[in-house]
Amino acid sequence: MRIVKQGGHRLFTQDPETVRVVSEMLSDIEKHGLDAVRKYSRRFDDWAPERFELSERQIQAAVAALDPQVIEDTDFCQNNVRSFAQAQLRTLLPLEVEILPGVTLGHRHIPVHSVGSYIPGGRYPMFGSAQMSIIPAKVAGVKTVVACTPPVKGAGSFPATINAMKKAGADRIFVLGGVPALAHMACRRDAVRPVDILCGAGNKFGA
Repeated sequence: MRIVKQGGHRLFTQDPETVRVVSEMLSDIEKHGLDAVRKYSRRFDDWAPERFELSERQIQAAVAALDPQVIEDTDFCQNNVRSFAQAQLRTLLPLEVEILPGVTLGHRHIPVHSVGSYIPGGRYPMFGSAQMSIIPAKVAGVKTVVACTPPVKGAGSFPATINAMKKAGADRIFVLGGVPALAHMACRRDAVRPVDILCGAGNKFGA
């Protein structure tokens, strides 16, 4: 085998500085809850609204602000992703077989109760992540998908991302970024239990 190019840093857990920063933030959020989430959101994104979760009215306003072509293109993409996810699901068949009299073996595919989906933003909206993480979860039968996306610094959210999250099937949408967003979904204390699985892309801190 001939190696054309060595890969760069991939395992950020081996970066002591990243580990230190993230560990301190997680400990703070675990101890102080939403107050710490708000502190870090204000520090990193200049964003500390009364509520991080968008109301249905706010979601619809974001969708209404979009060019119809953006909505049409997103629908087209999501229909393709959803069709493929449905085809994948049809290949995951339950099994039950009686190998001996009275001895039955098998397996079932049971979706987790809840998924936390992180849709990166940063400088540019990356709403393709909504298609790839929310749609398969909903097709699989996940009851609740909580989705977070970072704000446009100090000024709200990308409407195209909110549209994609909503159309993909997110049950709750939060404008919140980075480690605070992931920690909020994993350690929620606002009458909603933590999600079972976190998914989505991110920078080295999110990873």
